[in-house]
Amino acid sequence: MRSVDHACPSCGSPSMSVFYEVEPVPVNSVLLVMTQEEALGFQTGEIRLAVCPACGFISNIRFDERLTQYTERYEATQGYSPTFNKFHRQLAQDLIDRYDLHGKDIIEIGCDKGDFLTMLCEMGNNRGVGFDPAYVPGRHPSAIADQLIFISDFYGEKYTEYRADFVCCKMTLEHVPNTAEFVSTVRRSIGDKYDTIVFFQIPNARYVLCDVAFWDVYYEHCSYFTKGSLARLFRFCGFEIIDLWTAYDDQYLMIEARPASGTPDLSPLPAEESPEETMADVAYFVEHYKARRKEWQSELAALKAADKRVVLWGGGSKGVAFLTTLGLTLDDVRYAVDINPNKTGTFMAGTGQEIVAPEFLKSYQPDVVIIMNPIYRTEITHDLATMGLAPDIRTV
Repeated sequence: MRSVDHACPSCGSPSMSVFYEVEPVPVNSVLLVMTQEEALGFQTGEIRLAVCPACGFISNIRFDERLTQYTERYEATQGYSPTFNKFHRQLAQDLIDRYDLHGKDIIEIGCDKGDFLTMLCEMGNNRGVGFDPAYVPGRHPSAIADQLIFISDFYGEKYTEYRADFVCCKMTLEHVPNTAEFVSTVRRSIGDKYDTIVFFQIPNARYVLCDVAFWDVYYEHCSYFTKGSLARLFRFCGFEIIDLWTAYDDQYLMIEARPASGTPDLSPLPAEESPEETMADVAYFVEHYKARRKEWQSELAALKAADKRVVLWGGGSKGVAFLTTLGLTLDDVRYAVDINPNKTGTFMAGTGQEIVAPEFLKSYQPDVVIIMNPIYRTEITHDLATMGLAPDIRTV
């Protein structure tokens, strides 16, 4: 690690320590890419992860938000998976029950295609306003459409006049480079409405570090949090922490907070990692990631030498990061599989693999399927067996 003069976007500390670098990488991982030529020539950027010793926040200090695109072509939904849908619906029900979200006003910042906000409003008869430039009208038709408003734009200062009883922001903060500025904007929008509940969900950086999951580091994700660094950010921006936990096999980090009426209680919750603990996790990642990368490169080289047909299952960000970080080509992996029908016939940014529907495997007959998220192994194994396929299954 080396120290650099770069102010921490979360706490303002004047220096951070660089510990992981990779380039070139596609600047978008889940944008629908319509031709292989476009995929192979996709615009690239640099990743240079740095950790703040003062608060434990991790940032890609080479991130340039002008390079990323969030439009209707941005296809990040996981809603075609039964495993994910079960989790998503249970999360919605838990929030409704915990905070009596019935007949309430809800804002979702970064609502993607609107599925979670629609679910919260349908299940609790709530009124919702969602913000996301990638929103696609009509993707989730609803019987209570008159209670839903979707604004195809980034949430920012110009929308702080919108007030709500519950503010939700899922899988969005990791895309925001100026984290304290963003969370402070949310706090200003709430004003003196101290009973407003705020819920954020983001990837869990400790999972990435301790699992040495280099495939979970990609350009759009410029900000990475542990429980401790996330709680410190929210306190710094004027919130009191209600709860802090992980879910989805520890892959997701959740925080619930309310606006503080005075100086927030700075006492850490028992689950919070200290900055020193995060620095130790970073050191573990640094110590092991080159070996982990080499293991996968050797395994893929052996499969190629044995003339095995290898496919990735997961045509999203993890797959793009896996392929690009390992320097794999179409000769190493020919196809990526995804159950999202909107991705069928598109191509993996940077490396050019065509994204195919699962049914394609009946004719392709792969020898090896590499699953890009272990939580889906049971679901995918069942789908393969239903198609009469029994390939060797590997998970990252």
